[in-house]
Amino acid sequence: MDDVRSREWDAIVIGTGVGGGTAGRRLTESGLSVLYLEKGPDLGDEALSALEIETRDPETRLSRGAWPRLLEAELDGAWCELDGMIGAGVGGTSAYYAATLERPERHDLDTGTGHPHPTGGWPVGYDEMQPWFQLAERYFHINGEVDPLAPNGAELLAPVLPLPESDAALMLDLRRAGMHPYRTHMAARFLPGCESCFGRRCPRRCKMDGRSAGVLPALESGRAALLDRCSVTRIQADGTRVEGVTCRRDGQEFTLRAKRYVLAAGGLGSPSLLLRSGSEAWPEGLGNRSGLVGRNLMFHLSEIIAIWTGQGQQRGEESRSISLRDLYFMDGQRFGTVQSMGLSAGFGEILHALNGRFDQSPLRRLRPLRHGMRIPAMVAARMLGRAKLFVGVLEDLPYAQNRVLPDADDPDRLRFHYDISDELRSRRAAFRKAMRKAFRPHRAMFMGAAPQLNFAHPCGTLRFGDDPRTSVLDRDCRLHGVENLYVADSSFMPTSNGVNPSLTIAANALRVADAVAAGLRLAAGGGLGY
Repeated sequence: MDDVRSREWDAIVIGTGVGGGTAGRRLTESGLSVLYLEKGPDLGDEALSALEIETRDPETRLSRGAWPRLLEAELDGAWCELDGMIGAGVGGTSAYYAATLERPERHDLDTGTGHPHPTGGWPVGYDEMQPWFQLAERYFHINGEVDPLAPNGAELLAPVLPLPESDAALMLDLRRAGMHPYRTHMAARFLPGCESCFGRRCPRRCKMDGRSAGVLPALESGRAALLDRCSVTRIQADGTRVEGVTCRRDGQEFTLRAKRYVLAAGGLGSPSLLLRSGSEAWPEGLGNRSGLVGRNLMFHLSEIIAIWTGQGQQRGEESRSISLRDLYFMDGQRFGTVQSMGLSAGFGEILHALNGRFDQSPLRRLRPLRHGMRIPAMVAARMLGRAKLFVGVLEDLPYAQNRVLPDADDPDRLRFHYDISDELRSRRAAFRKAMRKAFRPHRAMFMGAAPQLNFAHPCGTLRFGDDPRTSVLDRDCRLHGVENLYVADSSFMPTSNGVNPSLTIAANALRVADAVAAGLRLAAGGGLGY
């Protein structure tokens, strides 16, 4: 511990999720010394289920790799607490994710193509990102089938998981209906039974996440160290340089120093830390001269639909096998990917969905009628069997009023304000209509009536761009006005795109790491004489 605290590192990486873990590994591969700082514990290869923890106790939550406090949100003007599935442990949220890693579309990144929002452009286009997408796909062992609508896209390994018979039949039905399904792109190695770890911590490291694909290879290089249960409370910056980070561990407060700093605390955590790190030179928060730190918060909307295929699906056949992008960008509207969830629905799930519809209907005040929903749910379950669950990932767009709300006194408190825009509500209705049409003639039912934000996908709160007046980071994701602080998590994204953001985060983290290494080489006169 003393050696870690006393030395100056080439780079300190704050956070060990997909972004931080990947960036740190790439830096060690460039010959640099790296110190990882992680708020939560290193749980090793301990197998734990998903982050839905039935307790509010901060220590218990943290001991299981969950953020210690529930999120506090002002949603459409109403305050609430919610469990946003935010991780706090080595691997971050990715230790529990479902490992679906897909590239965005070319038009997502290329400025001026299909973006209805005036500030939606990316300063780095698809072709410039391509080498890092390819590298991230190798780091994370991405396997699946090439999307037939993007034949020159991802470079993939063969699918790890066998295709269930009922999924094969559904894919054939979709093709007959003019759709273009393909095997979902998954981050997993070739180990039997690896499907059991999607959505939970993997004890065998077959699922590739921020820990298994990033932190562990970095530590094995001998050029990296890890401090877990280490809370970074403040970034110390005077003028144009970060001088150190204030940390708290085991009741002690201390400062750590490096030549470069990579912030990867997540789409909510990173802006919160910057806003807490104000100084005389940065009275509104570090890097916040534009007033945009924490603003333009985006999530995805999740539209879950149950599909009865008529193929006699039973429990145990569920797999995350099918994706399709036919609805990704339709009639000038930005929708997103549709994917199987690896889950099925029976009586309980159908009843829950029907009750939700009842609660949104004009009959909701007649509460005794709600009990009658059990009858159609039971009839549907008996007549139709178990349904396959699919989720539509609906792109969110940036609005400055959707923002992180800092708490100067409590680093464990993540708060935000979010209003669902009229534009998003309208686009959601069109997306649901398109999803139902895509699965015809199969019976289908949406599993929720109200919009469902995916709180595990916060992004956009430190957007990158070429103009310091309209962005927080430059094109290398270095904080405008601060020469040695970079960001490598989802907060850099100007738009959320229509896919899970993990592969984009990983690819950009590799790009950022290369920029950090190049800057250090330049500062050292072309050598790595550290």
